[in-house]
Parts: sequence; structure tokens; C-alpha cells
Amino acid sequence: MTVTVDRATGALLAGGRRLFPICLSNPPPPGGKAPGGRDGLAELAAAGAGFVRTGRAEWSLELAGAQLEEERARLDAAAAHGLRCWLWLGDAANLPPPAADGGPSPRERLLERIVTALRGHPALGAWKGVDEPRNPFRGDDWVRPAGLVRAYRKVKALDPGHPLVIVQAPRNTVAELTPYRPAFDITGADVYPVAYPPGRHAGTPRRDVGVVGDVTRKMVAAAGAKPVWTTLQIAWSGTTPSRDHPGVVPRFPTLHEERFMAYQAIVSGARGLVFFGGHLTQVCTPGDAKLGWNWTFWELVLRPLLRELTSTAVGPALVAPAAGAQVTASAGDVELAVRREGGFLYVIAVRRGGATSLVRFSGLPRRRDGRPIGGGEALWEHVQEPPPPPIVPGRQVFRRIAVADGSFRDWLGPLDARVYRFPI
Repeated sequence: MTVTVDRATGALLAGGRRLFPICLSNPPPPGGKAPGGRDGLAELAAAGAGFVRTGRAEWSLELAGAQLEEERARLDAAAAHGLRCWLWLGDAANLPPPAADGGPSPRERLLERIVTALRGHPALGAWKGVDEPRNPFRGDDWVRPAGLVRAYRKVKALDPGHPLVIVQAPRNTVAELTPYRPAFDITGADVYPVAYPPGRHAGTPRRDVGVVGDVTRKMVAAAGAKPVWTTLQIAWSGTTPSRDHPGVVPRFPTLHEERFMAYQAIVSGARGLVFFGGHLTQVCTPGDAKLGWNWTFWELVLRPLLRELTSTAVGPALVAPAAGAQVTASAGDVELAVRREGGFLYVIAVRRGGATSLVRFSGLPRRRDGRPIGGGEALWEHVQEPPPPPIVPGRQVFRRIAVADGSFRDWLGPLDARVYRFPI
């Protein structure tokens, strides 16, 4: 199936539907099981994950036959569970200048073989280019844009029906990243602030989890009009001890932190999310390590978050176009985005700061018929209606929000995130 970018929103388009991609990188191993015995990919799909990262860093022209068969098996498994694959092309997505005789280089022949072999698979969702090409840790060997542009043009000539995504390191500047614009359809960055000490991965003066928003906004600026995906953490090298770094202390985001980071990335412009590190079994429980994936983190953090993000209530807000309304918050540490879809206006708000207070939101537009908005809902927050007593199961609704003169008030505390919905 053809997958393209919806230019009006930055969402993906597949089968006439806008998609907000949520990707697990890397997913459970092929044939892997969840703790209860269910297929691992089936478990991800049931909770709302839509993409898994496949492919590899090291493709080889000599080994391409076997590698492609292995990749087809992964794509087949994903397709069986309704998942799409974000397929890593590795260094094959960095082409040298044309040879003097005009013939293709071995790397170009390799890239052509991969793309030609897999472009028609129904589970293919997007290509992944070279990982973090401008990472400062590459030193003088950072990957120049020219080779990636050549590869991008080759991929698009062979397969115009799937986007190519390049993920950058969080420490690069907008000026360093802007030259990569011709090399991708979608870009983004890895940003993993939860560690000891906190925030060092992003290399910014601020070290709180709100650096996710800082990095996402930087990527939006670097991308120009192209969309951005933000990669958030399960685990990464800064939380996994190794022989070279035995003093690293494992640390994982809580549900409250991960939920805030996801919504802050969305408010800051992300049109997709990737969650990295479930496959790093060196910091898993013994049971999870045997299963090859961090199912404990999945149960405690990711599954509840994905159920919310992909719910029929919240999901439409993530693929909706920006609204023209200028809604503002009375607290300077509240960040928000305003979107309109169908018969609803959505206000997505996060609070980065350390205060807990009643925040006033102003500037809600009038309804389409000219009447003022009279009320709305805080999505995914349930209360009984009418309120108890008595307590009656089955009467739970989303918490009501009263609106007067285009304004409403609500409590927000540190790292809170809310999605408000108003009929228009």
C-alpha cells in the first residue's frame, strides 16, 4: 500500500486515512512471546502500536540474498498483525559520487536491490535512512548531506510510494541540520532525558524532561515544511551499564514522565512518536531478558500510554490540522497546541514547570453557527455523571469543562498533560 505525507498536517496517509505513527524500535524478536504466551507483535498491535522498526545497519551486497529473506520474514510477521515496518537501510542510504564511467557503485547496486525487493511488500510503511548522520560523536567522520541526497533521489526514483525518514542527534544546531532537508521526507531526533545525571543526552543547559519539547521545536525549524517524528526512551546507552561504562545506573521514565514527553513532543510539532530501547535486555528483569524484550516497562508505562494516544477520543486530535484560534494560557510554563477536526476543537496542553495552580485558558473561538462555546471535556479523565452518591458503575463520562466568554480554568501540576475537546 502506498504511504505518503499529508502536506496539510504532516501525518501519514495510507488507504485514504491519516495516521499518527507510533513505532517500537526495536520490537520483540521474531517469534517472540509476551509473558502470557501471546505473540509479541500481536500484543503491540492490540495496544495501538502501528509501526515497528526493522532492517539493519549492516547490509552487504554479498549477503543480500539471505538478508532480504530474513527481512521479508519480518515484514510478513508484521503484516500478519496489521503492523507496518520502518525499514532501516543503514549505510546503503549514503551513496558516493558517480563514478567516472557513469556506472553504479557497489553501494548503489545494494540500495537498488534492497528497495526493489521490498518496495511492494504490504507491511512496508517507511524507509529509515542513515542514523544520526550529524552526531557530534562521529567527529570528523560525520556523514555529509550530499551522499544522503543522492540516496534519497535513488530511493524515490525506485519507490515514490513510501517516505524516507532521517533521525538526527539532539545536540546538533538548526544551522547544522538544515542542509539535510533535501535528503528526507520526514526528520526527527532521538532525545532521552531520563538518566543519572538527568538531561545530558540533549546537551542543553536545561536538564529536565522538557528538553523533549526544546529538541522537537529545533527539529521543526530544521525540517522547514516537512514533518517531524520524535524518538523517546525506554532505555539507551546512558541507562545501560557496559564493560566500558560499568558505573552507569539504569533508569526508566515513569508513566507520568513518558506521558508528558509524548504530549510535549506533540504540542511542539511532532507528527509521530518512536519508543526506543525495549530490546536492550541487559537492563530487563530476568524473565523479560529470556523473552528478549522489556515487557515490564510495556505493562507499566507504554501500554497504558498507547491505549490513550490511539483511543477514539484522543486519536483524532493527533492527526488534526492546526486551528487558526490563538488560545493562550495564564501560566508561562504551559505549552499548548490548538487543532480542529470534524465537529471539534482540541486544545492539547502540557505544564513543564514545577508549580501546581489553576490555569486560565483564553481565546476559544465561537462555534460555526456563531454561538459561543459553552463547554467541553477533558479527554481520558473519567467521572461519574451525575456525581455520587450513590456510586453507580456504567455512568462514567469524560470530565466536563465549563466555558464562559471563550475562557475556561483548570488545575495543572508539574508534568501534567491534558487533551480538551470542545464541540464547534
